[in-house]
Amino acid sequence: MTSKKVLIITYYWPPAGGPGVQRWLKFSRYLPEFGWEPIIYTPENPSYPIVDETLLAEIPKGIKMVKTKIWEPYQLAEKLNRNNKKFKAGQFDVGKNQSWKSRLSIWIRGNFFIPDARKYWVKPSVKFLKKYLQENKIETIVTTGPPHSLHLIGRELKKQNPALKWLADFRDPWTEISYYKHLKLTKKSDRKHHQLEEDVFRNADITLATSYTDAENFKKKGACAICITNGFDAMPKTDIEHSKRSEKFTLSYVGVLEQLRNPEILWEVLVELLHENEDFRKNFKLKFVGKVDDRILNTIEKSSLAESLDITGYLPHDQSLEEMQKASLLLLTNFPNEVSKGIIPGKIFEYLSTGNPILSFGPKNSDVEKILEKTHAGKHFGYSDSSALKTWILQQYENWKKGIPPKENLNIEAFSRKNLTEKLSEIL
Repeated sequence: MTSKKVLIITYYWPPAGGPGVQRWLKFSRYLPEFGWEPIIYTPENPSYPIVDETLLAEIPKGIKMVKTKIWEPYQLAEKLNRNNKKFKAGQFDVGKNQSWKSRLSIWIRGNFFIPDARKYWVKPSVKFLKKYLQENKIETIVTTGPPHSLHLIGRELKKQNPALKWLADFRDPWTEISYYKHLKLTKKSDRKHHQLEEDVFRNADITLATSYTDAENFKKKGACAICITNGFDAMPKTDIEHSKRSEKFTLSYVGVLEQLRNPEILWEVLVELLHENEDFRKNFKLKFVGKVDDRILNTIEKSSLAESLDITGYLPHDQSLEEMQKASLLLLTNFPNEVSKGIIPGKIFEYLSTGNPILSFGPKNSDVEKILEKTHAGKHFGYSDSSALKTWILQQYENWKKGIPPKENLNIEAFSRKNLTEKLSEIL
């Protein structure tokens, strides 16, 4: 069978770490099984917020790579304020935590770099790829964002060649992402963001969303939108029984935790439990695997949770998966506002594959809540359900003490990377 070629335009590619790299790294692994040859177009000299050299080993053997140089203004921004390094990952200081330098940097970021600071890669990429696509007889492209400036590459290539098939993949929304309202946009800049977003939706043949709600929202804006969620690979087999995985009852958060997704209610409830229940205090551990905002850590370290705290920092992906397996409870957080109910953090699928209970926070009736109900994999809470939260945590603790294994997760095969790639191949 002759494979069809698809050019995947992505900023994040190994050795980039974090969740942004996983989606198309995994799709690229399985696409050849369904008749597609992926070709990766990515920057030669990117500025990644997280680097994970171990992911280089996961790049499919023999995959064709095409790279060109990119200029990014982040080095200049970081000289102005070292906290600007957070912008690469879409993180911001908010409220009383904002210094004047942070406010100025955020204003510049939102109004001068539209849609983002990778915009300077658009014109040279269009010039290079127009010729490359013709010479290599490639008729299908994928752009994946954020950074959403990559969709502007697809938009220009499509305008120059209307016969080109273009799939725009939105790993996160553009103007509906929770931090958008923190960009301090002028009316003119806000209008420009929306115009560019709608232009991408109108011109792309297919817009991919990673959540059901996002797909519906994109349709309302004129997109031909389809949902393909993120997923999981088969987890490595372990002979560690659930009840013996950790010497302590361990609540683990794996990934990046920024201020906008800080579950303050959880820290308050845990402090209460430590004070009220001596047995819980002796056996409890709060573990962070990854990057946690300094201001969140400062708050926790000033409380009685400090003596239960274990911080590993960022770990390679394979080690992060091991930490997920060893946890007694896995913590998942989302932005609290209603507009974020369509966000499905990519780590939920790897959480699901461990079989360990998931403790989730976010808006009610969210896509995450629906997945947890469908799979029986955990419990979703709002940011004010302190009484119900305390009761549920205590129940999980009692199950852990008695050695009662978690309930088996149901209906999770639909989220395997291979099954999701088969769906993608049909769309392509």
